[in-house]
Amino acid sequence: MKGFSLALAIVAGALITSSASAATGRVRYVTDGDTFRLESGERIRIANIDAPETHADQAKCRAEIALGEASAERARALLDHRTVTFVRVGRSYNRTVARVTLDGRDLGETLIAMGAARPWPHHAPKPDWCSRAR
Repeated sequence: MKGFSLALAIVAGALITSSASAATGRVRYVTDGDTFRLESGERIRIANIDAPETHADQAKCRAEIALGEASAERARALLDHRTVTFVRVGRSYNRTVARVTLDGRDLGETLIAMGAARPWPHHAPKPDWCSRAR
């Protein structure tokens, strides 16, 4: 019986840790097209998308910076001071990586549809914002 109880506890623990629970938070401000900060202080990086960089030390070309500023403005228009739902899927550069929904819609897909971001599946090369062919 003792072994059965231990096995049951292990299985229950695995189920609890494997099931991702959704959280909610209010957006304090948008950093760029794929990152924002919640009022709690937590930084969220939207999973599976990439937006162009807004800083010269991170961008690969000047055109990327201009695209990044436009992308950040689109994200601000959607997110500023709004409540989002998110599921944490990882960490990157001291940020939570999460699947995010706004008003029941996947935020990454919304930003891609708006042209503010591109798909960036896990382990795929980062999208090139500097080439003319998009």
